[in-house]
Amino acid sequence: MIAGKIRRISGPAVIAEGMMGARMFDIVRVGNEQLVGEIIRLDGTTAFVQVYEDTAGLVVGEKVVSTGLPLAVELGPGMLNGIFDGIQRPLDKIREASGTYIARGINVNALSREATWRFTPRVKVGATVAGGQILGTVPEFSFTHKILVPPGRQGRIKKIAPEGDYTVEEVIATLDDGTELKLYHPWPVRQARPVVRKLDPVTPFLTGMRILDVLFPMTMGGTAAIPGPFGSGKTVTQQSIAKHGNADIVVYVGCGERGNEMTDVLVEFPELEDPQTGGPLMHRTVLIANTSNMPVAAREASIYTGISLAEYFRDQGYRVSVMADSTSRWAEALREIASRLEEMPAEEGYPPYLASRLAAFYERGGRVVTLAGEEGAVSIIGAVSPAGGDFSEPVTQSTLRITGCFWALDAGLARRRHFPAINWNRSYSLFGSILDSWYREQVAPDYPELRDRARSLLQREAELQEVVQLVGPDALQDQERLIIEVGRILRQDFLQQNGFDPVDASCSMSKAYWMLKMITKLNDMARQALEAGATVDDILKDPVMEKVNRARYVPEGEFETYKDGVLQELERAFTVVA
Repeated sequence: MIAGKIRRISGPAVIAEGMMGARMFDIVRVGNEQLVGEIIRLDGTTAFVQVYEDTAGLVVGEKVVSTGLPLAVELGPGMLNGIFDGIQRPLDKIREASGTYIARGINVNALSREATWRFTPRVKVGATVAGGQILGTVPEFSFTHKILVPPGRQGRIKKIAPEGDYTVEEVIATLDDGTELKLYHPWPVRQARPVVRKLDPVTPFLTGMRILDVLFPMTMGGTAAIPGPFGSGKTVTQQSIAKHGNADIVVYVGCGERGNEMTDVLVEFPELEDPQTGGPLMHRTVLIANTSNMPVAAREASIYTGISLAEYFRDQGYRVSVMADSTSRWAEALREIASRLEEMPAEEGYPPYLASRLAAFYERGGRVVTLAGEEGAVSIIGAVSPAGGDFSEPVTQSTLRITGCFWALDAGLARRRHFPAINWNRSYSLFGSILDSWYREQVAPDYPELRDRARSLLQREAELQEVVQLVGPDALQDQERLIIEVGRILRQDFLQQNGFDPVDASCSMSKAYWMLKMITKLNDMARQALEAGATVDDILKDPVMEKVNRARYVPEGEFETYKDGVLQELERAFTVVA
């Protein structure tokens, strides 16, 4: 056992001396109250420790004892429907043990040692297994939890437990070298779990939001950033993606957000209905809550905890989405710890390694072939909270260089109750051309061209709006007025969605395509009518305009008939007008 003593205390940073033989990232117990900490720097026999709990009351000279193990999570049945803190301590169990406030030095197992799980073996005695392969399955809600051989372990099965109920501590398999395997295994959070290989991103991560799925798509296993000022809707957007996205598992990391916002998440998530199963959304969700009033060091660890849980579900062959809200608060934790350690600051006081740490986090996403030979994916969506909405600050710029999608939120749109408040002129996606072949095969052969037409109409409308602000609408010709009206329909009836409406809250790609088809058909027929002598006012008064406007509120089951009727009416209406 390696034991030293405290030499200096600076907030969450503790400098301990006499730690000869200690290793980087080892977990240590600090002081008489056994506070949890992690070694983040070594200098001879001196260890720099970041403590995951409040250090008030610590005294110079108290013991610091190394466990010899890195910060690790417990991976196994019981994580779904769970709410954990930044180092995977279950908040409900902490409350039972210490009350409403987290007591210092409390030690609670991440996974229940009393709960039993119905294990069904998939391998037999004598079979050769290796890391990442499936030993058996455990049902967990509507989800099939696959029990994996820990990476790095291999051998022949000497003994396998029969089908039955077991706790996570009971041995369910023994290898010929004596290694005992259980329903769970630990994994160091800062180490990426191994895979056979990464796959090309060729399928979309569908969010149910038309502006994202159509204009700024993200691939399954891709990465996206949602930057925006206070009140622009970052958390609401992520919650909507968590509910309606086409991922199998959701890992939501509340990293340094305000306590009242995180409380809303903790209260609302258990009440949300899962559109995929009809049951509670929490049954396929893991929440990690580390609010801004919790210890700053645990905030730094929380996103590693979240991504490690996501990789574990990915290794079972599932598609996982990770919502990190927000990486700016995580970066602030890095900055505070770096300043406590007296490291040289870089731009705006952030440590020089900010960009590399962000890259290391986002690069753990991807679509992969797992060690078991299955296909899994981790898609990462990180919120960024730039001070004052300034996108030129270091965290936003570093994230922009790493992620494939940039969904820029606009406070002005949010104030106008335009949801999602994503600015279509500032946002972009690097995945659009990659996914074109998928869209042609799965949605429609002309889908990419239709999307590009919609984008150009929006750009032209934005240019004309600047002219209107200078000289007024009367200076525009009818063709230009038509572009402004079609652009308004695209903005208000296509890009905008009503998150409280059961129909409009989520939209399929097929419905989005036909809505675009209607709007572009309206534009084409109206232009022909103008050339034939009609006026914009004649076009706007036609009843078919209202039907195009109301298309988003038509349920998916009725939409096929509805769109056929509107397209036929567009033909008749503007032919008559002309």
